[in-house]
Amino acid sequence: MAQQTAETVGVLLRTVRSDRGWTQGQLAAELGTSQSAVARMEQGKQNLSLKMIQRIEDILGRQIVNVGAPKMTHLRVEGGRRLSGSVDVNTSKNAGVALLCASLINRGTTTLRSLARIEEVNRIVEVLTSIGVECVWLPAADGEPRDLQIRRPAVLNLDGMDVEAARRTRSVIMLLGPLLDERSEYRLPYAGGCDLGTRTVEPHMQALREFGLAVEATAGFYTVRAPEADRADRSFVLTERGDTVTENAIMAAVHREGVTVIRNASPNYMVQDLCFYLQALGVQIEGVGTTTLKIRGRARIEADIDYWPSEDPIEAMSLITAAIVTGSEVTVRRVPIEFMEIELATLATMGQKLVISGEYTARNGHTRLVDVTTIPSELHSPADKIHPMPFPGLNIDNLPFFAVIAANATGQTMIHDWVYENRAIYLTELNRLGANVQLLDPHRIYVNGPTKWRAAEVGCPPALRPAACILLAMLAARGTSELRNIYVIERGYQDLAERLNSIGARIEYFQG
Repeated sequence: MAQQTAETVGVLLRTVRSDRGWTQGQLAAELGTSQSAVARMEQGKQNLSLKMIQRIEDILGRQIVNVGAPKMTHLRVEGGRRLSGSVDVNTSKNAGVALLCASLINRGTTTLRSLARIEEVNRIVEVLTSIGVECVWLPAADGEPRDLQIRRPAVLNLDGMDVEAARRTRSVIMLLGPLLDERSEYRLPYAGGCDLGTRTVEPHMQALREFGLAVEATAGFYTVRAPEADRADRSFVLTERGDTVTENAIMAAVHREGVTVIRNASPNYMVQDLCFYLQALGVQIEGVGTTTLKIRGRARIEADIDYWPSEDPIEAMSLITAAIVTGSEVTVRRVPIEFMEIELATLATMGQKLVISGEYTARNGHTRLVDVTTIPSELHSPADKIHPMPFPGLNIDNLPFFAVIAANATGQTMIHDWVYENRAIYLTELNRLGANVQLLDPHRIYVNGPTKWRAAEVGCPPALRPAACILLAMLAARGTSELRNIYVIERGYQDLAERLNSIGARIEYFQG
């Protein structure tokens, strides 16, 4: 970036910060960077990446002078390359989002260590900042902030909530539990996120009604009426063993000094991480990792806490898939094995050779990790269909990666995505890269292999995991492919392209 442009950006940032009454720390939270980096930007002394330019443009509401950067970012992939080396799995996106919401329960300071730096997290941080929460990215030794320090005010400004940021994420629905006793009445924008068809919020409402919460949907908002506080014991069954539903119910239960028993609860990885965090805050929770949770809440929680979210099994599967489809020997480190056992066993039935290390413990003190090394293998289709199940079954979000893997296998594989109404449809986009994917109905596909992958230009599907699948297939396709408008990938992955490049991929960002 030219010095003149950097100085112009500095002036614009100082002006917008002054107009909005923000501190440098608040602007840093909006940009997903450190306060020291904002100070350098305002002095015209900071080199700016394309991603940072886009974030600044979003805040300014205009294109930056002399940069000419378009709004959409794309990836150019030189495929057909073998990968090698090792790569670490980042901390969990879904756990990070839940922990951000849960931090509102704590009247002390929460510091989330090594938090995933993704757009989904940025949107929740924007929402929290808009209601008065102080969110500060702490600089690390290498200057790249990874830890987020969160302090909530005594009273949240719910009327000031950033509606646009809230509507760009499904996770905003998870504020209902933490805000149970915050105010007698308030409004929450409808949730957005991936285009995966209608996903009812009724299971959330069913769970929260057990605490007396009343929610009415009107004109793009939920009008929320808080219940009277009580110390009653309660026991109920969730009608859907959903991850976010369980998390909402847990966070509501934390407000109640009585004993809450939640049956048919999800024991999935992000739910466990949430429970470990709340236990560290002094909440009594029994049954973590099972489908029955017993929670004794507290009237007030005020503690200064550091917490490390555990590693992301979906990212682990993404990296393992990249190695498999490129026929590469790669070591994926820090894989949360408890949440990957069915996936790895399914790969073994398809002929995939894997070397799995001994177990060690994640920084949260609970989650079991291993290192997984892929060995180039001749794959064949499995004897039965591949379908997801609630934990401890094959993870719903890991299912799409088996479509890419099955395309490399000899034979026909049925993938049954019974959870989402139209996600399977997006997997037919693999055909643009040479795959033979046959759509049976909105939930089922046949994948016929093996595939001779070919390079192509593909628009990014509007759903996170299918979009990542297209990128991974491009790694196997000889020639140069282009993946257009990758915002949905950046919602769920931190620097995925750069990290694939670290093990031998050749991917570059471009705009146009």
